[in-house]
Amino acid sequence: MKVKFHLPDFAQHFKLNLVFAAMVKSCPQFMREGVEIASVYGAFPQSLWNGGRTNGGVCDKAFVRSVLKSFNSEGIPLRFTFTNPMLKEEHLSDPFCNAVLKMANNGLNEVIVNSPLLEEYIRKNYPKYKLTSSTCKRITDIEKLKEELEKDYSIVVLDYDFNNKFDLLEQIPHKEKCEILVNACCDPGCKRRTKHYQDLGMQQIIYCDHLKKHPNKPLNLKDYPDMPETDCRCADRSIFEIKNLSTHVTPDDIWEKYVPMGFNQFKIEGRTSTKLNLIETYMYYMIKPECRDEARFMFLYNLENYGVIKIND
Repeated sequence: MKVKFHLPDFAQHFKLNLVFAAMVKSCPQFMREGVEIASVYGAFPQSLWNGGRTNGGVCDKAFVRSVLKSFNSEGIPLRFTFTNPMLKEEHLSDPFCNAVLKMANNGLNEVIVNSPLLEEYIRKNYPKYKLTSSTCKRITDIEKLKEELEKDYSIVVLDYDFNNKFDLLEQIPHKEKCEILVNACCDPGCKRRTKHYQDLGMQQIIYCDHLKKHPNKPLNLKDYPDMPETDCRCADRSIFEIKNLSTHVTPDDIWEKYVPMGFNQFKIEGRTSTKLNLIETYMYYMIKPECRDEARFMFLYNLENYGVIKIND
């Protein structure tokens, strides 16, 4: 039995995820049954096509190569969150995103898609990539979801509003293609979610446009009156706060309900999460309860040795 987890973020949490991947491999006695890292998802800074979260900062191609080599050498794919819903034809030629796809075009790495325009472009120009249908599509109708699962996607990430609705989950075909977002921080049934993704997409476009025009000048919001504001505080919720949401999927439910039903793909949210919250989330979902204290200590110890966190002054 394999229970596949998709982890955030290969750029923002590069070393943290490398250290955890090493622990999964070297300390199987800590892990719940069948735990496997199926991918690490995210986007490199300045990726115009990025969606779901605004991704600031910059990086060079040497960093891209280092991340690719580090994860791919362990057989772990990168899944690019190219889910910006606000893309236009002019954005398809973005030199950085195209360079990244060319560098990672080895048949192992994958792309998460939302925009039909970008999906068509990637299918035509980079056919080696497996494509994942994004939860950003906000498909909440069971019949539309069934239609999505019949399309040429390797994985379809379910909208979190399906979580724990087992009468609906039972109706879903191709459960092996479904990915469950287990720790959604967003409010259940959120009415603003689609608009929020659109605003984040515009933020990413404006930010990347600023970098091209003013590479050495910090972005000043006063210069960009059209920059959408996103006042949602849901992303700040900790692993302990999200446990109170009706969409929260517990580890016991994964192994006792979802896996027996045929689901084996699970996404952990947290691209912009704090490292401490992400550490605790990994402990909660993938480590045996009786091993969490020892595993947490080892994880923190190794993270400090790698300079990811600082505990001792």
